[in-house]
Amino acid sequence: MDKTVGIVGLGIMGGAIARNLVDRGWHVIGFDIDGTRRNELAQANVIIAANAGQVARDAPIVMTSLPSPAAVDQVALEIVDSAQSRRMVVELSTLSLADKLRFEATLAKAGHIALDCPLSGTGAQAKDRDLVVYASGDGKAIAQCIGLFSDFAKQSADLGKFGNGSRMKFIANHLVAINNVAAAEAMILGQRAGLDPKMVVDMVGPGAGGSRMFQMRAPMMAEGVYEPATMKVSTWKKDMAIIAEFADDVGCETPLFTLTQPVYSEAIAMGLGDQDTASVFEVLKKTIIRPPKSGA
Repeated sequence: MDKTVGIVGLGIMGGAIARNLVDRGWHVIGFDIDGTRRNELAQANVIIAANAGQVARDAPIVMTSLPSPAAVDQVALEIVDSAQSRRMVVELSTLSLADKLRFEATLAKAGHIALDCPLSGTGAQAKDRDLVVYASGDGKAIAQCIGLFSDFAKQSADLGKFGNGSRMKFIANHLVAINNVAAAEAMILGQRAGLDPKMVVDMVGPGAGGSRMFQMRAPMMAEGVYEPATMKVSTWKKDMAIIAEFADDVGCETPLFTLTQPVYSEAIAMGLGDQDTASVFEVLKKTIIRPPKSGA
C-alpha cells in the first residue's frame, strides 16, 4: 500500500490527523492558507505544498478538512485544475448536503472519486485518535481507505451512498449540542447545591448520567477555562445551522436541540466565539442563577 496522503486544511482537526499519520509512517503532504499552521506542521515532518493543486499532484489520496463551503469549492476547483489522473478525495468537513453534493459533482466531472467522510469527535479527540469516520460513497474506494482511517481514528464504517456520512454526522452533532448545554446546566445545579465542582465531574461522569460531552467539557466548566478550544463556539454555530436545515428538510421537529440554539448565540454575543463550546456554562451561569429559596 502506498502510504502517501495529502491533507488540505491543517487546522485543529486536519493538523492533529496529519501529526498522527506522520507518527504512523505516512508520507503526509499538506497545505493550509494560514502560514502559521504551515510552519507548525512542517516542524512535525509534514511536507508542505504550495497549494491544493500540488497536494493533488503528489498524493493519490487527498483528504480535505475545511471551514466553509467557499473553501471546499475552491479546493475542488484547484484539484480539477491540477489535471491529474483519478484521485480519491476524502471530504472530512461538516457541511450541508448541498455543499457536499456540489463538491462531488465538481470532482466527478474531472474523473475523480469524492467520498463524504465527516468525523465525529473534537480536536482533543483527534489528537488521541479518538475519532469515528462516517464514510459514504463508492464502496471500493472506502475499502481502500480503511487502513488510512485506522491510523487516525478508532472506528470507521461504510454507511452507503454518498451523503449518508453527513446525515449520520448531523444526528451525532444534534446530540452533542444538547449534551453540552445539559452538562453546563448540571454543573450549575451542583454548584448551587454547594458541591465541589471537581467532585461533580469525578462522580457524575462515570455514572448513568454521564456522557462523552460531560466527561470532556465539564472539567473545563469546573475550571472556568475554555482555551485552547477543541471546538470554537463560532464554528459550532455554523454546524448547528446545518443541522437545523437538515432537520427541517426531513420534516423532523427537534424541540430540545432548538432550545439550545439561543444559548450558543448568547455565548457569541458575550464575546466567547473563539472559546470552547464548554463556555456555554458562562451563559447559563449568567441567565439562570437566581437567589435560593429562604431556608435553603
